[in-house]
Amino acid sequence: MSIREAPPRKESWDKVTGCAKYVDDLPDRGVLHAALLTSPHAYARVENIGTARARTLPGVRAVLLGRDVPVLCGEEIRDRPLLAMDVVRYAGEPVALVVADTLAHASHAAHAMEVCYAPLPAVLSPAQATSCGAPVLHPELGEYVCVSEELRPEPGTNVANRVRIRKGDTATAFAQCEAVAELRVSMPMSDHVAMETRVAQAEIHADGRVLIDTTTQAPHGVKALISDYFGVASGQVVVRVPLVGGGFGGKSAIQLELLAYAASRAVGGRAVRLANTREQDFSCSPGKEGLEAEVRLGAMADGQLVAMQATYCLDSGAYADSIPRAARGVATDCSGPYRIPHLTCDALCVYTNHPYATAYRGFGHIAATFVMERALDKLASLLSMDPFQLRRINAIQPEDTTPTQTVLTRSSLGDFSACLNRLEQRLGWPHNAYRRLDARRVRSMGIGCFWKAPSNKPDATSGALITFNADGSLNLHLAVVECGPGLRTQLAQIVAEAMAMPIDRIFISPGFDTHVMPEHWKTVASMSIYLAGNAALRAVEDAKAQLAAIACIALHATPDEIGIAQERAFLKENPSQYVGLADLIHGFPLPSGHVMGAQVIGRGGFTVQRLTSLDAQTGMGSPAPAWTTGAQAVEIELDTRNLTYRLLNAWTVMDAGKVINPVLSRGVVMGGMSMGLSLASREAFQFDKEGRLVSGNLRAYKLIHIGEEPRYHVEFVEEPLLSAPYGARPIDEHGILGMPAALANALSRALGAVECNTLPLTPEALWQADGIKA
Repeated sequence: MSIREAPPRKESWDKVTGCAKYVDDLPDRGVLHAALLTSPHAYARVENIGTARARTLPGVRAVLLGRDVPVLCGEEIRDRPLLAMDVVRYAGEPVALVVADTLAHASHAAHAMEVCYAPLPAVLSPAQATSCGAPVLHPELGEYVCVSEELRPEPGTNVANRVRIRKGDTATAFAQCEAVAELRVSMPMSDHVAMETRVAQAEIHADGRVLIDTTTQAPHGVKALISDYFGVASGQVVVRVPLVGGGFGGKSAIQLELLAYAASRAVGGRAVRLANTREQDFSCSPGKEGLEAEVRLGAMADGQLVAMQATYCLDSGAYADSIPRAARGVATDCSGPYRIPHLTCDALCVYTNHPYATAYRGFGHIAATFVMERALDKLASLLSMDPFQLRRINAIQPEDTTPTQTVLTRSSLGDFSACLNRLEQRLGWPHNAYRRLDARRVRSMGIGCFWKAPSNKPDATSGALITFNADGSLNLHLAVVECGPGLRTQLAQIVAEAMAMPIDRIFISPGFDTHVMPEHWKTVASMSIYLAGNAALRAVEDAKAQLAAIACIALHATPDEIGIAQERAFLKENPSQYVGLADLIHGFPLPSGHVMGAQVIGRGGFTVQRLTSLDAQTGMGSPAPAWTTGAQAVEIELDTRNLTYRLLNAWTVMDAGKVINPVLSRGVVMGGMSMGLSLASREAFQFDKEGRLVSGNLRAYKLIHIGEEPRYHVEFVEEPLLSAPYGARPIDEHGILGMPAALANALSRALGAVECNTLPLTPEALWQADGIKA
């Protein structure tokens, strides 16, 4: 009835008319403003902060230093002060906060403070951080609170977490291999570049209630941390989130909300707004992790993969945030969607003096996919084998095991081979894989295949409530944040299908607050349809059961004889006998005047089941409920003389399980593809030799623009995930995953097997690659 249709997005009218409200659109009458003073040094001792002049400037209400808010925070390891205390660990780290009547007053006062720093030698790469004798950036690492028992920090080093995978006998297996591909790969740190920068506003009422308005993907997480860090009763904290102007994982990190609360507390509870400029969003708040990796991939002469050995060093910057869990995701899916019986993998979260990192679309899987797909193309070259054929004969199948030795089923895995085969047909491979157009121009294609399991926590949960309006229409209450993919529209479609009623009779607010909405873990990991969709279906069943219990009185039947559809409760054997839902939602009135039943409120909750921790030594365990697989490709036209290139076409064939909304599904995959190509071809944080960010604005930090995009082609295979609403697999992140690898493989083919193992793949980088001569 609603599944597979493409109704208008629930929030579309607000957006296209400009009526949509975001946090920075809130009225600011009576609101104070906060500004941050940040460090110009990547690593330094803070010897003194002079605040006397700033405190006397007009409009200044409060000045906060680290000692005023001695809280250590962090998603996985509590290692980050709200404001630097004694030492700064990245250029851009907040060292002081000023609250004033206007933003101009606050900014002027922040820059009026004098800070005396003693610079220290900065650690500017994972290789340097893990080298012998490297400065230890967190001497207290062994004393920090770890949120998860799975975390394994290594005190006395710069390793915040290490995840080990040991499957089979890698050493013996490599001795038997007839071809071995080895390569080193690196990716720079970069940014989410969401259209809306981060904003938070806090206010503390006289009765102790704390109101937080914020651009977050994790409102219940904000609520929990305000309560935990500052000793506020959880019921006193209300987090409100309107529409969010893009997140991509970056707004799952909790930073400005804590600072805004501290600022409000310093001025007697008055409302205080803290908003990042674009430059602060780059340098002060968390971005995407960097990567340095080494891999060996061994096979027999017929192409059968035998063994893999890999080390991934994820650059988390100055603080760990969520990157320890990203390292876990990299390790657990390190094989890609391939059958490899012998595996050794170490994935490390490494501290450096870069700006700290957090979750980014794909959550480490861009790195894992890039490494694996580049290694496969190199191995195919060594074996003189077609890259599609190599992938086809090693494609993972039901009954195979993952690196963590989870046994896969058709439901949990889907049909990767079908994705691979369909993509090969669409490309016209191998005929179109490489074509010379003239003396200096060539066209080539590259492929990149992926799989990804959600990296959710084992207790990830979601809740849903259903209430009814007097006319029988339905209100759906969910704590899923609308940050771009049309999640709330798709959830409304799921409920419309289950209730057999038109979607325009289902109302769902684009914003919410934690005081009235049931808890939802986070709007991350492509898990919102899975978690909230299952919760919503349970709420539907609960509402239906209540309606049937009331309707059976009116229809003189048992509840089992009652059906619910088309806003009616009817006899299954004779649908012409029915009662409208509008007559049941507050109970059914009898001729005597008594009312049977009560107001109908459907409720449902869902928590992921049967996940386990990973063994500390082998990584054995069950980390996820399912995997999403797919195959992608890029076609480029390269000028071999100046090494400039155009992006012509990009393809994705993905197993979506079941497509809820074809337009939104294609759109979210295309958006991911664009993001992946931008990341691969031009995006990068660039630092000077002192570790200061020099590409911290949109003039220096390059993004793909309109006119530079290729033509996008998206198709879906549908092998249902049985535990998901109507079989729908997570797909929101996955369009990005294989794009960097596909582009690198296309360029490598165009240049004659040149190693394209360092991102971004700019013409300058191609000139520096092995085999290129000026």
